[in-house]
Amino acid sequence: MKYKIAIVEDDDLIRNMIIFNLEKNGYQAKGFSSAEAFLRNSESKIFDLVILDIVLPNISGEGLMRELRKIGDDTPVLMLTVKSDMATRLRALNTGADDYMVKPFNMSELIARTQALIRRSLGKRRIPSSRILIINGHRINTSNRECESNQGKTILSEKEIKLLEYLSSHPREPLSRADILEEVWGMNVAPTPRTVDNFILKFRKLFEDDPENPRHFLSVRNKGYRFER
Repeated sequence: MKYKIAIVEDDDLIRNMIIFNLEKNGYQAKGFSSAEAFLRNSESKIFDLVILDIVLPNISGEGLMRELRKIGDDTPVLMLTVKSDMATRLRALNTGADDYMVKPFNMSELIARTQALIRRSLGKRRIPSSRILIINGHRINTSNRECESNQGKTILSEKEIKLLEYLSSHPREPLSRADILEEVWGMNVAPTPRTVDNFILKFRKLFEDDPENPRHFLSVRNKGYRFER
């Protein structure tokens, strides 16, 4: 399993250096040059860790962290700053940071702290990012099949989860009904292509703003369907 880490840092050199070292150590890393860029990201709620610089343009790192905690996002946060005074450290921790490092820092220590924070958060039964799908802002837990939808919280069937996972792993790729049936239902059962149509219709009702004009679960003429994030 590759854990996902966001790096919110406006210094291109530092951000790219962290990304390089995290990926070298087996993580998925995504960089953001500002708090606004992070908040605009549709996947901002499914990271396993956020490495966050305190001094950012416009919205500060502390401001971003307060926003995350206010909406109930418990993603662990590792703060980075050039300030080493105790007042700054305590303010960051009291705002909601889980750990704190002063620049310049040792990259091996950052990797070690990253591992510890993720391990600690999973010990508290926090859901790994790999088990969460976000479709049109709706959060889907593929472990227990609970999801948010236009109809409120609901439980999806195992086949519905399997189909969502298959579609989301092939974004923008036209998929035939036959391919979908083979991958999701297998060769030992005999559902009809209409079965796929019914599942897609349900997904549109659950997750699309306008089911009659879908943006995520799209029909492909003479082929099948295409999923768009």
